[in-house]
Amino acid sequence: MQKFQRLPQHIGIIPDGNRRWAQHNGMNKQDGYDYGIRPGFQLYQECVQLGIKEITFYGFTQDNTKRPAVQTKAFQKACVDSVMQLAEQDANLLIVGNTESPMFPRELLPFTQRVHIGKGLINVNFLVNYGWDWDLCRSFQKLPEKENPGFSNCIASSDISRIDLIIRWGGRRRLSGFLPVQSIYADFYVIDALWPDYRPEHLYQALNWYQSQDVTLGG
Repeated sequence: MQKFQRLPQHIGIIPDGNRRWAQHNGMNKQDGYDYGIRPGFQLYQECVQLGIKEITFYGFTQDNTKRPAVQTKAFQKACVDSVMQLAEQDANLLIVGNTESPMFPRELLPFTQRVHIGKGLINVNFLVNYGWDWDLCRSFQKLPEKENPGFSNCIASSDISRIDLIIRWGGRRRLSGFLPVQSIYADFYVIDALWPDYRPEHLYQALNWYQSQDVTLGG
């Protein structure tokens, strides 16, 4: 395995391109989500071996739920299947998303508080029915009148740490509302390959690129 002088502590994953991949392979758009489960598990295993401390997967957003019902059911199922597969590993799982909406899969409710499984080798977060505005608005509900615990400690995703590196598959150059507070100092690497075509080399390309970045956190 390749060695790195400096590794990001926390990697954000935007696994884009499932629908395009399905169409390119003669399938219906919704069929692509199921093919995105295996890549996520592979990436998880690579991160564990490398010693990465935390990874966050972008599952689906509240905006995504505006898509046709056949697609929303497909990506909901893919998120549930992914989490249940990881629940058999040595991972500390956390799901962050609007649980008050019927679009949030009920099967994932037990993971809305971090669940420590096995040896707890890595923190794994999933954003499920997530919205950046929903995340930030929660802070105004939680901030006390007299004390000031800090805005970032009151957002809905406060249990997710600051992100060092975000990797996006599918060639798009945008964050798409991905954890705006935690991403504020993140380096951003884009891979043109579609998510179901994930290969470990993609991760290593991003980590090689990260070696040369000037991480100052604004200092």
